Amino acid sequence: MPLNTLSASHGLHLGATFEPLSGETALEAEDVGAVAVVGLGYVGLPTALGLLAAGTEVIGIDVSAERLADVRAGAVDLLPSDLERLERFNGDPRFTVTDDPAALARARTVLVCVPTPVDRHLAPDLRALTAAASTVVEHAVAGQLLMLTSTTYVGTTRDLLEEPLAKRGFTVGEDIFVAFSPERIDPGNAKHTQDTTPRVVGGAGRETIDRAVSVMERTSSSVYVLPSPEAAEMTKLWENTFRAVNIALANEFADNCRVLGLDPIPVIEAAATKPFGFMPFYPGPGVGGHCIPCDPHYLLWQLRAERSTSPLVEAAMHAIAGRPGQVVRRVREALGDRGKPLDGARVLIVGMAYKPAVADLRESPALEIFDELVREGARVRFTDSMVRAALVAGEIQESLISPQDHEWDLVLVHTVHPNADLTWLEGRDDVLDATYRLDSVGARETL
Repeated sequence: MPLNTLSASHGLHLGATFEPLSGETALEAEDVGAVAVVGLGYVGLPTALGLLAAGTEVIGIDVSAERLADVRAGAVDLLPSDLERLERFNGDPRFTVTDDPAALARARTVLVCVPTPVDRHLAPDLRALTAAASTVVEHAVAGQLLMLTSTTYVGTTRDLLEEPLAKRGFTVGEDIFVAFSPERIDPGNAKHTQDTTPRVVGGAGRETIDRAVSVMERTSSSVYVLPSPEAAEMTKLWENTFRAVNIALANEFADNCRVLGLDPIPVIEAAATKPFGFMPFYPGPGVGGHCIPCDPHYLLWQLRAERSTSPLVEAAMHAIAGRPGQVVRRVREALGDRGKPLDGARVLIVGMAYKPAVADLRESPALEIFDELVREGARVRFTDSMVRAALVAGEIQESLISPQDHEWDLVLVHTVHPNADLTWLEGRDDVLDATYRLDSVGARETL
């Protein structure tokens, strides 16, 4: 067989896209066996639910007893469609939820879906991924497909799976199989669900790719095949670094527009009418989650080890890291324009989550903005229709239910959820709009 032919049954080739079967035909396809999903967070749980909906037996494994309890109770932050799925499959005999890693031995495929953040030095924090991979290798049995999905540095699959499996006596590609398929879940975005988003799979050898595709096709619109885990790992880094660079550029252009007395949003939307060579990115108070503010640092960290640099990416990440500080400076300026010092000012932050439609606070710029305002002497509170409480300025603070009943020197709008009622802001002249999108608040200022 030619080296680039990966599947006789699917007709797959390197760099090929496989369109999966659909509807009842898909459910009648060859049984992929039980799939273990390690990590039931923002990626793992929707993945498990997608597999269940495709008729697959799923073993959900998480080290957090609290998370498992929340999953069983349905008290998790998911899209409405996934919450409906969770309600339907909780208690289903095809869905096992456990913290016992011994259950891994029952699975034909194991997907590792754990977070990969960065530490305070912006170096990869691989503790969760290393621990999960070690557990998977320890409990691996012959014939399994082990697949990482967490965003990470190029070579992780080799370092954390292939080499440890070889030390256990396995021959990768013969009696056990290894692949990488980066997650592509956008929390809170119902327009781009897992089911309608293409998936990338990287692995070596016909049987590895055949088996990886047969699993991934059940939860995605199509599967694009790459010849190695390393190529798939780099794909994910490229995707999110592209977004980071363009968001940094959008923020910079928004600052330029303010200097020139322009609203950046009409300018962006006008540029977006060009049908080629332009993709709209929008400014804001910063970026959060474990993707854009974290993933490019995995690449930069690895390049430093190779005595290499990526100046454009470094500049973009420096700008992203500095964005919350810019917001604080604009708060100080806006208060100063009203004759009020930041020290002692009553400031309300509207929306603490890092993006609309989620309760996710990971890497949210609002956390850094809140803490810096407090250090500057401001009296800060927040309101968020999806976040009940947050650890800010060293203590747990609860979201204000009726912020309109309080007096504020400045209202900073950070995140606007789809269900948020902000009509009380209309007519106010003390609103700083970090979203650039509050058209209904006529007297608001932007960053």
